[in-house]
Amino acid sequence: MRNKSIFYRFFISFLIISFLQATCVSKSMALTVGEERELGEQLLYQIRLAFPLLDDPDISQYINELGDEVLSVTGFHYFDYHFNIIASSQFNAFAAPSGLVFFYSGLIEKMDHEDELVSVLAHEIGHVVSRHIAKGMDQGMKVSVVSTLLALASLALGVGAISQALLTGSMAAGQAANLHFSRQHEEEADRLAYGWMKDMGRHPEGQEAMLQEMRRINRYTMGNNIPQYLLTHPYPDERLDYVQSLMVYEAQELKSLTRTDDFAFLRMKYRILSLVKDGKKLRNLLLNKLTSSSLSESDRVMLNYGLSQLDRMENNYESSKKLLEEVISFYPDKSILLVDLGLVELEAGNKELALALIQKAYDRNRYDMWATFQMARVWMQFENSEKAEKYLEEVQGTMPSYSKVYFELGKLKAAKGEKGNSAFYLGKYNLYEGRLKLAIHNFKTAKNDSGLDKEHVSEIKKLQETIKRLKDKK
Repeated sequence: MRNKSIFYRFFISFLIISFLQATCVSKSMALTVGEERELGEQLLYQIRLAFPLLDDPDISQYINELGDEVLSVTGFHYFDYHFNIIASSQFNAFAAPSGLVFFYSGLIEKMDHEDELVSVLAHEIGHVVSRHIAKGMDQGMKVSVVSTLLALASLALGVGAISQALLTGSMAAGQAANLHFSRQHEEEADRLAYGWMKDMGRHPEGQEAMLQEMRRINRYTMGNNIPQYLLTHPYPDERLDYVQSLMVYEAQELKSLTRTDDFAFLRMKYRILSLVKDGKKLRNLLLNKLTSSSLSESDRVMLNYGLSQLDRMENNYESSKKLLEEVISFYPDKSILLVDLGLVELEAGNKELALALIQKAYDRNRYDMWATFQMARVWMQFENSEKAEKYLEEVQGTMPSYSKVYFELGKLKAAKGEKGNSAFYLGKYNLYEGRLKLAIHNFKTAKNDSGLDKEHVSEIKKLQETIKRLKDKK
């Protein structure tokens, strides 16, 4: 995987810092909702130090909108949920305290349909809603955010030597053990996910298909290195039997439900695979799938989309454009494809064509943050900082935890000689990247600059208070 060496460098740095910062634990009852919220806030600002997230606006917006769809049928919920995708070949997903939910690219690779992703997403939300995580973290002790991050990071690495070394001698060892769910918890989360899928008008066969895949992998790897998801979410055979029994019992009711259109899912899947998989292996995988005689026309078109993304990554711009134009002719109403094509033109050096394509997509859907962010990138190429800043601010307003937008705003302000405003945005970038010391320095620099915009002064004060609270609670 392309990101593998970067991930381990990131992780080792995080590990050293975490062990130096680890605090002692004290006797406690299970986490209250308030305590879980506080722990979640700390994790939100530091999670990037532990995991290589795939957070391009289109990927992040897709997974979070899908999560919001599930949340719309779950009733009252205690937390502000955040859904993330981690660049890792592992077959894994997990929910952390206060509604932080993570999917691994290796898990998504094994899926064929959006309903499969929704079923896992709903299952993880089921654990959060039922507060299985907070209850599991009890066991007579309260832990710090560092201990929790260590435990989650050990789950991210799987069951190998590095994961075991991470836990040895750490309070996180007991914490990680408590993140494994019981048979009762798994059944409860499955039952909730099953009901929510029906409430959304989605067929539970997506849940069935995912459990069948889990059972297949479990049997194939039995006695070897079992995927972490099957360790933390065990009993696939029993869970599959339970869901299939419900489907048989409700067969008449389920007839009214149909499979969801998979365009958005397949686009996201192949975008992710082009970012994380070895190019040669991915090309062989896609070409082999194209030889299948049972392939639907839409599946064939989306495999070509995957090849177009791979061609773009390898600078084969003409081939990428040709494939994308074929996809657009099949899906003429999908404006996000115009952004993809515009991005190819931009990287090929055709700024005017890129602007026309991305502008058309933006005009069709101004809530599409992929189009909005690429509009900013195009205007940067034209060296029009005012227009670029306008679009970056739109992204900031819609996706306030997307750190890269603050980095770009910081660069724009620096180019204009606005030292204080540049430091302000770089402070926000470093805060959302979990680099608290750098954020403190940036905000101090910003406050000492007479040219700092007045509206940023009060925001810096609030952000400094947030940092103080995060540091005090470690």
